[in-house]
Formats: sequence, C-alpha cells, structure tokens
Amino acid sequence: MTLPFSQSCENNKEPILSVLRRQFSRSGDVLEIAGGTGQHAVYFAAQLPHLHWQSSDVPDSLATLEPRIALAALPNLPAPLPFDVTQARLNLAPVDYVFSANSLHIMPAAAVTHFFRHLRTLLKPGGTLCVYGPFKYGGTFTTDSNAQFDQWLKQRNPESGIRDFETVVSLANEAGMSLCEDNAMPANNQLLVFTKLV
Repeated sequence: MTLPFSQSCENNKEPILSVLRRQFSRSGDVLEIAGGTGQHAVYFAAQLPHLHWQSSDVPDSLATLEPRIALAALPNLPAPLPFDVTQARLNLAPVDYVFSANSLHIMPAAAVTHFFRHLRTLLKPGGTLCVYGPFKYGGTFTTDSNAQFDQWLKQRNPESGIRDFETVVSLANEAGMSLCEDNAMPANNQLLVFTKLV
C-alpha cells in the first residue's frame, strides 16, 4: 500500500517536535487541524504518548489522512475527524492543545478568521496553540523564496497566501490568546506558540 507522502513533513517533524515537547508537556487532548498526509499525527502521537492526538481535515481530504493513521494503530491516535473551519458550529469538546502546520497560507483569508474564532471555544483556558508555516513581518517576506511561494499560492487561489504575522497575532488576541514564542524553523518557516488566557 502506497501512502500519501510529504517530504516537507519529514524535514520539519524533528524541529517541530522539539517545541512540542516543551509546549505540550502535560497530559491532555490535542486537536490537529489540517492533518494532511497524517505523517505529523503518527510521528507526534508516537513520540508524545502522554497526549491523546486527534487529527482532522476537511471532509474531502480525509481519504488522504486516514490510511497512515489506520496503519499506525496507535492507542492515543484515533481515526481522524472531518473538520471545516468555515462551519458555523462544531460539535467538538474543548481541548488542551491545538496544532496546525502549513494550513493558514493554504486556506482562504476568511477561513483564517474562522480558524481563530473557533479557538475561543475549542481551546481550554490555559491551553496552547502551535501554528507552523511561513509568515510575513511588517508586510515583508522574510526571503525571496517565500515571495515566490506566495505568488504560486495566489495563482492557485487568489484568496490564499502567506499571512501577515501581525494579522495572525491580532486574530489570536481577539480569541483570548497571547503570543508566547516565535520559533525560527527550517525552510524559512516559523512555529508560533500562543497561550489561551481566558
């Protein structure tokens, strides 16, 4: 059986794990939004057995996410859930942690707003959000390659694109969260860490 595969997931899983070990240190429930190929879910659930790792993705992408998770058969990694941030209501219990990688620049700008609005109720007070991906700072790309990547994204969907760090922080603040870390990652990416205050 040939499983869907992302080379970038293989490249970034160890640097991301080094942050998650610190930020997701207590036992608890994780909701992963936009699980993709399932490589992150399987690796992190195996490396962090004190966490119940619930992966999810939009309904049309579950066929990509499900096979690797089913094959792994980890006790703390259940079958993935359908999750569309543009839905008005979500029947999910609040969690201790939320993780999402390479999602904010793929989803339309309006969906990014919905993403953070849902976290008002999805993330418990004192909970932690970790978001991985490329960002602009002060409206400026950090590298030429990120600027080219942004053009490619917009050719596919004009509503997608690399997000402004300041906009993301503002949306998180409106959802009751505060930025506590901005970690530099491989391939011109960042891992932003937010704490839910209330």
